[in-house]
Amino acid sequence: MRYQHVKNEDPALYEMMVKELHRQQSHLELIASENFVSEAVLDCMGSHLTNKYAEGLPGARYYGGCEFVDQIESLCIERACTLFGAEHANVQPHSGAQANTAVYFALLKPGDTVMGMSLDQGGHLTHGSKVNLSGKYYHFIPYGVDPKTERLDYDAMEKLVVENKPKLLVAGASAYPRIIDFERIAKICHENGTLLMVDMAHIAGLVAAGVHPSPVPYADIVTTTTHKTLRGPRGGLILCKEEFGKAIDKAIFPGTQGGPLMHTIAAKAVALKEAMGDDFKAYQHQIVKNATVLSDALSDKGFRIVSGGTDNHLMLVDVSAVGMTGRDADDTLGSVNITANKNTIPFDPQKPAIASGVRVGTPAVTTRGLIEADMQVIADAFEAALINHDLDLARSKVKSLTDKYPLYPDMI
Repeated sequence: MRYQHVKNEDPALYEMMVKELHRQQSHLELIASENFVSEAVLDCMGSHLTNKYAEGLPGARYYGGCEFVDQIESLCIERACTLFGAEHANVQPHSGAQANTAVYFALLKPGDTVMGMSLDQGGHLTHGSKVNLSGKYYHFIPYGVDPKTERLDYDAMEKLVVENKPKLLVAGASAYPRIIDFERIAKICHENGTLLMVDMAHIAGLVAAGVHPSPVPYADIVTTTTHKTLRGPRGGLILCKEEFGKAIDKAIFPGTQGGPLMHTIAAKAVALKEAMGDDFKAYQHQIVKNATVLSDALSDKGFRIVSGGTDNHLMLVDVSAVGMTGRDADDTLGSVNITANKNTIPFDPQKPAIASGVRVGTPAVTTRGLIEADMQVIADAFEAALINHDLDLARSKVKSLTDKYPLYPDMI
């Protein structure tokens, strides 16, 4: 049994932890940004390494007693550079948002012109949303997708770059189901004196396995989370050309963070090692296979898939095609033990809090063991819940899969 000390010390909190574990075990996790980590990652996250302050970098700390955590962080940096073919890595960011903020801090001045993918067309809050620090401190110009194809409009992007000469362009997305042509974006940027930053948080695992083209050879800076498809702990990572290394390191500490979380960095190192294995490559290929099958199956049921399908781990399901809002679909799916999230679709007539779509991803269910045939069962559950309103049937289909593929069965 894990967490015996929590049970003894704080029974109320322990019961909440048990409930959350049971929720994860009994639900199909289809949130595209979530995953299940290995036992080794869990062990690092709950280890004595959380006790150690280590401000600075390996070999240049502001605290004593760092000789062993220096080795851990150096190993993590080495693995990040090796896995992604990067010249320089900083593994200290506490999150993807922190990583993005540090890049802006390193390369920009308040008021500088930047371009990022529009939030309502697939971008992320940290790519210039007006409610985020990025949109308040910098002059972001949004780019987006073609209204007909719902795919990135590279010609329109280039026109905006030529007209506005941004200092930095942020590529990458939070809800975009297609391959991103990083080589083409880099050409657009570098021909116009614009730096290119790629936020590959969603696709980092796919990139590591060669399932999606890597941005590392083309971008000046690459940021990512270490969870999502990479299947590590919740945290961030920055990769960059050597010429930007010192600026990035200073932007992390002392620029935007204090002491790094050494237990998390150890967990990142484990996840990066896992990502170097053949099993991980097979897993990433299965994620894409599952997403493709699920997308096609949902389309066959009458749901409209934004852009007509998916090339990666996620899809945007336009539930207005079956007479629902994204919020209602999200709530209904939750009631039958399917966890997804409402999401705007490009040019959505609904407000973001209501939305017309649901974002669906396959990383977590693929970690659990589900394969192509199981995606049809999930599509059947969507149909039962959202079209036929047979919630009991939908729950039974979900239970057939969660029983077949147990999650952390011996944890508590």
